[in-house]
Amino acid sequence: MLLTVISCKNNNETAMPETDEQANETPSIEGAWELVSFLNYSGDGTVDTIQTSNTFKQMKMFSETKIMWSRLRTGDSLDWFGVGDYTFEDGILTENLEYGSKAMRRRIKANKIFDFEIVIDETSFTQIEKDSLGHPIYAETYHRVQ
Repeated sequence: MLLTVISCKNNNETAMPETDEQANETPSIEGAWELVSFLNYSGDGTVDTIQTSNTFKQMKMFSETKIMWSRLRTGDSLDWFGVGDYTFEDGILTENLEYGSKAMRRRIKANKIFDFEIVIDETSFTQIEKDSLGHPIYAETYHRVQ
């Protein structure tokens, strides 16, 4: 009888099957991410993938509402970083940069809002920049580091 009770208790503690809503839930973008590759899309449909290296590193960190990214290019004397707010809804990441490094401030002055399509899972995401017609022109792939 004791085995039956223990057996029933263990059966009740097994994970419940995922509902459709849980299975379709987008993973969180919160956390620290390291750039692992770039994708350059050409007009003829080809894609050029460039892996990062020890001479080029980039990190993005997302809190609940804030983003900060930094870039290291050992052959470049310029600092690169940006800080601001972000939203991530329906597969679209919108970064609204408030300030950045001297080199980045020039870009922020011209345009402080950056929109990307995001493809994400628990361990990686790819942010895709598209042209005005919706064609991909550039992408970055990140892996979660925390």
